Amino acid sequence: MKIKHLNKVSSTESLVLVPVLETEETVQYLSLSVSNSIFSGKKDTHYALEKVGVVYLFIGLGKKPLVTDLNKIFRRVAKKQASFFQKETSLFLPDFFTDEWAAAAVNGLVLGTYQLGHYKKEKRVHPLQEVRSVLNIVNTSNLQKAVELGLKTAQAQLETFHLVDLPPNKITPKHLANWATDLGKKFKLEVEIIGAKKAKEIGLHAFISVGKGSANEPQFIVLDYQPKNAQKHFGLVGKGITFDTGGLNIKTAGMVHMKCDMAGGAAVLGAMQLIADLKLPHRVTAIVPACENSVDAQSFLPSDVIESYSGHTIEIIDTDAEGRLILADGLSYLIKNYNPETIIDIATLTGSSVATFGYECGALFTNNEQLSKKLQEAGTKTGERLWPLPLWEVYQSDIESEIADVKNYSGKPVAGAISAAKFLEFFTENHPSWAHLDIAGVSFVDDEFAKTKHATAFGVQLITTFIQNQ
Repeated sequence: MKIKHLNKVSSTESLVLVPVLETEETVQYLSLSVSNSIFSGKKDTHYALEKVGVVYLFIGLGKKPLVTDLNKIFRRVAKKQASFFQKETSLFLPDFFTDEWAAAAVNGLVLGTYQLGHYKKEKRVHPLQEVRSVLNIVNTSNLQKAVELGLKTAQAQLETFHLVDLPPNKITPKHLANWATDLGKKFKLEVEIIGAKKAKEIGLHAFISVGKGSANEPQFIVLDYQPKNAQKHFGLVGKGITFDTGGLNIKTAGMVHMKCDMAGGAAVLGAMQLIADLKLPHRVTAIVPACENSVDAQSFLPSDVIESYSGHTIEIIDTDAEGRLILADGLSYLIKNYNPETIIDIATLTGSSVATFGYECGALFTNNEQLSKKLQEAGTKTGERLWPLPLWEVYQSDIESEIADVKNYSGKPVAGAISAAKFLEFFTENHPSWAHLDIAGVSFVDDEFAKTKHATAFGVQLITTFIQNQ
């Protein structure tokens, strides 16, 4: 798809998209007029009018749409009105469109082209994604940067969709490592891939323990984006469990969806693509410990005591509480070797967070009030909302072990998301600006855009916007 910027519609398009705020007057566009009794611009309403072989699709925005509303409205148009799209489409952006609205509209249109049928014999491609397709942006104002932001964000999100939605026999730890390597080449990031042998040598023992039951070799992925004269330094850690059987504490339900257990790692990779693509002025170091929690004779055992990169020992209560183990080594490695000013880890970590918030927002844990506020602001702006839960010391007893320095699971049926966050906090060396995001309920969902559960790319926009606003 090519993007062109025009100040009027061309003579070659087959579809013109015309957004309309809800009005009590006759809707007019060029020489076209539509009676208010037929179409008034109510939210999520459409009216199609054909003239000289061109379809004019009027899109209702409602009276006071939010940025997130704009995104969904245009995503619905691309998804549900795909038959209207041909080789060339014009998107008219009225003068009342802000930069944020323009970015959201373009982002939504591109996201709406996503199809889940990756391995169907007769694979369908949305007309907007055809190589020769053209999207004209028609506007008299200068919205080129906003359009570019919307497009680049969508491209990073689509990559994240693929990483999470593709099956685990395709998205292995090695695949993620290769993807990161290719990203580094494209955007000139420093990339280091630490395989099982080296990981064991340097002491990434918790990470290795989780992955040693799988035939797929663990890959500890490190990416470093270093712009000239970087203003600040941020660190990201994303859980990269490419499939989670639960280990020897094998899951008894929902295993078919466990390809999504690397959604936190995918969000970090997608965010790194977007951060580099936007050329943000801050250094960002990202770590994605990628491995498969599988079952064989080499699998780690409940009641094992394992070592970690930090030097602390861990008693294994439950092998299905594996994500926090690889994140612990990721956090320790990041702090010891890079020590960024602010650290964010993101993971599909606990069912407890889903029980608390359902599918509406991610759980936020931090003792830094300013960091909490800024992350929540970024979440509200992008529609990837967060809400805080406490890290009170009263929960510290949930991770205390008699035989080791710490245990990986409280064994209690309550406060699971909090005790998991307390476990991670133990490995942050009291870092003053660290936040943990538990996105188990918002990274892989049922919604109107597919018939089955699928990826949301939750975290890509949130993290990038947070860093962009610093």
